[in-house]
Amino acid sequence: MREEDCIALLRQAGSSPGVIAHCRAVRDLALTYASDPLIDRDLVEAGALLHDIGRGVTHDIHHAEVGAEICRSFGLDEAVVAIVERHIGAGLTADECSLLNLLPRDCIPRTAEEKIVAHADNLVKGTRVITLDERLLHAIDLPVGQRRRIYRLGLEVELFR
Repeated sequence: MREEDCIALLRQAGSSPGVIAHCRAVRDLALTYASDPLIDRDLVEAGALLHDIGRGVTHDIHHAEVGAEICRSFGLDEAVVAIVERHIGAGLTADECSLLNLLPRDCIPRTAEEKIVAHADNLVKGTRVITLDERLLHAIDLPVGQRRRIYRLGLEVELFR
């Protein structure tokens, strides 16, 4: 999927210029982790560009779930849908989703492409790239299990660079 097509979908879903700029910054960083020939760079690019498509509807934690539904309504590949649905932090377990009033489904990133986009999103605040340590400081109010997952995901994905 081409960048122009992704941007058109973001606009159609009501994304603001700030969200689109953030998605481009996440895409740029994510692609730095996608040099291994086993990584689907096109999937990483599309997933990164569309990961916050749900923010055209809501800016709360539900944006990933809403974004996945928007992507499904556009007929996008389930691999892109999974990236959008699983990009929050380092993912959420079905129990955590349930506690957050989300559908009780496993939203932990599984594929390398899902992990790359989630990690890149963790390291982009607005359009500025931050360190993993900075991200963990911003996540200090999260439960320890979620912070630990963010840290482990960061260590794993950094090996791709």
